[in-house]
Amino acid sequence: MRVALIGLPNCGKSTLFNQVAGYKAETGNFSGTTVTFTESRVRVAGEVIELVDLPGAYSLEEGSPAEKEAARYLDSRDVDVIINVADSTQLSAALSLTLELAALNKPLILALNMVDEAARMGLHIDAEGLSAQLNVPVLPLVASKGRGVKGLFIKALEMHRKREQVQGQVGDALNPEDRHQLAVKMSKKYVTQGERRIIWRDRLDDILLHPVWGYAIMLFVLFLFFQAVYGIGKVTEPPLLSMFDWMMKKALSPFANESLLAQIILGVLQGIAAGVAIVLPYLLPFLLGLGMLEDIGYLPRVAFLMDAFMHRIGLHGKAIVPFILGYGCNVPAVMSTRTLEEPRDRYIAAALAVLVPCAARLAVVFGLVAFYLGPVVAFVLYLFNLLVIALTGKILSQMTPENTPGLIMEMPTYRVPTLKNVFGKSWFRIREFVVEAWPILIAGSAVLAILNYFNLAYIFNWLARPITWLIGLPSQAGVPLIFGILRKELSLVMLSQALGTADFKSALTSEQMIVYATFVMFYLPCLATLSILRRELGTRAMLTISALTVIVALLAALLARGAAIVFL
Repeated sequence: MRVALIGLPNCGKSTLFNQVAGYKAETGNFSGTTVTFTESRVRVAGEVIELVDLPGAYSLEEGSPAEKEAARYLDSRDVDVIINVADSTQLSAALSLTLELAALNKPLILALNMVDEAARMGLHIDAEGLSAQLNVPVLPLVASKGRGVKGLFIKALEMHRKREQVQGQVGDALNPEDRHQLAVKMSKKYVTQGERRIIWRDRLDDILLHPVWGYAIMLFVLFLFFQAVYGIGKVTEPPLLSMFDWMMKKALSPFANESLLAQIILGVLQGIAAGVAIVLPYLLPFLLGLGMLEDIGYLPRVAFLMDAFMHRIGLHGKAIVPFILGYGCNVPAVMSTRTLEEPRDRYIAAALAVLVPCAARLAVVFGLVAFYLGPVVAFVLYLFNLLVIALTGKILSQMTPENTPGLIMEMPTYRVPTLKNVFGKSWFRIREFVVEAWPILIAGSAVLAILNYFNLAYIFNWLARPITWLIGLPSQAGVPLIFGILRKELSLVMLSQALGTADFKSALTSEQMIVYATFVMFYLPCLATLSILRRELGTRAMLTISALTVIVALLAALLARGAAIVFL
């Protein structure tokens, strides 16, 4: 049995998926998060079903990539039951898609999500009357809190078992021109407006989206975010490093210090230690904080504020979605450029998205700059990154000028984040580091130990010397920069190995720390991102974007070096 979830962007569809399937799909409070379908097996009332999370879609007949993906899946796969997830606070917009789905002549359930928010807004929905007119079950749901989830899937199971009696009862929708009008009439008929409870959340947008104070608050929130991540990392990193230093001395005591085996063991232990003591103290609080900002509903407000900025650099307002996703990982950021209709916009958005410092790159900034030079310097580096991206975008858009339409987006209501959602989402992202990145860190450390033992590291350092010399870095930085293409965390982990110390201040000047972090923020994206670029845009685009990142990284590093000399 296969059940498909479909609905408008930001209706809570992926939240529902994660409630029953675990965190195998990311959730976000802005449209464009899900651009490909995600599948998982779940058990309902003793029966295993295949659950599919389809991309957010306003219609099955429109031309956006996300909507094409949804329509293609429903046409090409055997879907036994369709669950149409609708935002109860925006029912009129959702019913147009419901009418279109009803014409598919497949068992359909309309799940009215966020009924708690609708009640707070004074909206009363006549679910029975709506169900009678649509001739499909209409069930209330609060996906974020798990309310109504069990009953929803039990109903889907019942409909599958009675498929012969259900199929064909929903009738045909009206033509596309009339669907919207009918949806509006049904909304007016079955949704009544009662007394709205005005609370502080209703007045908050007047402040957070203010044309002046909104930007000031945004910078303040980001600064507090940096301070919190830095504070947690600064407290946890030193004791963890001390503990691993003690463990490594104990582990190496039975071996001769200069033997190959001892060096390999040392390299492996250094890779393990770096992952726990250098990367995780910053990566974990960063991802937890990002998850909270997503669930609260603040990130869409950031997108709204940044819409004007996107137009100034010649991009569609929707291009802010890849930018926001990029702070978690550049891979989904590049994939989300599918939501942009024009190839020109997709190319520029992808080129700029890979310049956004992902969580791994920010771990380098926090572990190197924030820890030794303070969070203010790291925050200035972050703002410098935004400036460089803006300038790069302006140049690229002027090379291919085109009028860009405005951004129309529905603001989600503010929500109190649940610990289950925040921790589950963070674990989903941390798991990628633990399962994929950490083994590469350990293997990379072991390889570097072997290279050092046989005095072969100088070959890689020699290859990278033109760049490291130009930006004023020691020659030993070549190996970490080259291996950092595999995973960006490697550029920090292997730097400590290459310099022979985890105390970077004893081996690098303040200027060199800033230059190294700046170069890592911009230069070649990791191998996984390169492969996604090639798949989404083609080999030629991947190569040109890669070359662009190296040029931008060199220029940015030189500017950062000059600023560091003047101010530090």
